[in-house]
Amino acid sequence: MKNIKYIMTFLFMALIFSSCEEENFEFGEIKAPTALEITAEIVGATADNPYGDGSGTVNFKVTANDAITYKFIYDATESVSPAGTKSYDFGITGINKYTVTAVAIGTAGVSSSTSIEVEVLALYAPPEDLLKMLVGSGSRSWKIKSDAAGHFGVGPADATSPVWYAAAPGDKEGLGMYDDVYTFSTDGSYDLVTNGDVLGKEFALNADFGSVPGFVGDGNGDIANYPLVGFSETWSLSAPGGQETLTISNKGFIGFYTASHTYQILSRSDNEMHLRAFDPVTGGWWYFILVAL
Repeated sequence: MKNIKYIMTFLFMALIFSSCEEENFEFGEIKAPTALEITAEIVGATADNPYGDGSGTVNFKVTANDAITYKFIYDATESVSPAGTKSYDFGITGINKYTVTAVAIGTAGVSSSTSIEVEVLALYAPPEDLLKMLVGSGSRSWKIKSDAAGHFGVGPADATSPVWYAAAPGDKEGLGMYDDVYTFSTDGSYDLVTNGDVLGKEFALNADFGSVPGFVGDGNGDIANYPLVGFSETWSLSAPGGQETLTISNKGFIGFYTASHTYQILSRSDNEMHLRAFDPVTGGWWYFILVAL
């Protein structure tokens, strides 16, 4: 009887120890995808029109050996595609070059990537009411609508409103934003009047205009009253994917200086525009409300 008791105890303890052993999962041989290839089909491209039919649409396809899934990266935005296909509607008016990166993901998340550059034609005729709103009969000036709630804000890439921060009326008074004036003219010129200073991100201001002694970012990386004289650039309108979009050339900006110079027009009336710009560095959308002067 005593021997039976010892045997039962041994079996019980063995069961406990075996149940505590860590399970081992094996992925098999881990291989990075190979023979990665990406192709681009410019919609409407012919021998006479190599840049396409003006729609700006390009269809991409990627293949690789030992790939489980794929993703595409354009303008710092990632799109997962198990089938390895993706279409982009490039909307900057004229013939422009774009770079798209394809990533093949294999076992245990190992990956390989490659990029392709395409040169595409996008034709766009802005609606008459949009042009009239923006430039009037020759030129029109705008400023931040500082007395409106949410006149400036920021939100994550997957949101459609400034859920991280929305400025209360007058919240940025005296920081270099509210006295800036933005003038758009029918000849495509854009004039910025800063009245001597602007508000913006430290990394962007320093990278594009140079660091200024005594002007450093706050806890959010913002610099207030950064000294900057006004300057001129050009503007253009486009509608990638049907989204009305305003682009200012080179270092031109509206409201708050960041790494982006392209603004989606979310809504508009005769005298007011609601804009947002995606910042690939911070990964968020910046929101602005403009009012005509």
